Amino acid sequence: MAKVMGDVRQIGLVVRDIETAMAHWSKTLGVGPWFYKKKVNTTEFSYYGKPSALPELSIALANSGGIQLELIQQRNNAPSLYLDFLGTGAEGIQHVAYWTFDHFDQHRNKLLAQGYEEGHAGRMGEGRGRFAYLLHPDMPGNVIELSEMTGGKGEYFAKIAEAHTNWDGEESVIRID
Repeated sequence: MAKVMGDVRQIGLVVRDIETAMAHWSKTLGVGPWFYKKKVNTTEFSYYGKPSALPELSIALANSGGIQLELIQQRNNAPSLYLDFLGTGAEGIQHVAYWTFDHFDQHRNKLLAQGYEEGHAGRMGEGRGRFAYLLHPDMPGNVIELSEMTGGKGEYFAKIAEAHTNWDGEESVIRID
């Protein structure tokens, strides 16, 4: 079967305490370095198709081989799939992501036509790529993210992968302003 959207590139974990999660993943599991941004600039956001308050997010990214791990902590009560997930009592893996450089709308529309529903979507930063989190009733508990790699996001993610390749385990968190 042909790859519809390429390979899964990222595993997203929703956590209550991102500092504790980064420390555990780097010190105990050897994943790093983490590129940590305490306040992500979310510029657009919708929840189940309707404009919504912007979630205040902290995000940390690191690679483990060819897979990027994303730690997400939401710091306000804006509606989101992140809070929905935490509301079940869970913490940990919340989504897998596919990255697209030039077919975001095509992939999104194809998934919608196949019965997926957009749970939340938006954009982080001016000119940065969009993201959409999609759910399917036949796969409860599974969230697929489409992440558009425009506006420098692709280059930033490549920098994170390169840092992992050369990481000596010493500097486990790189704080980004």
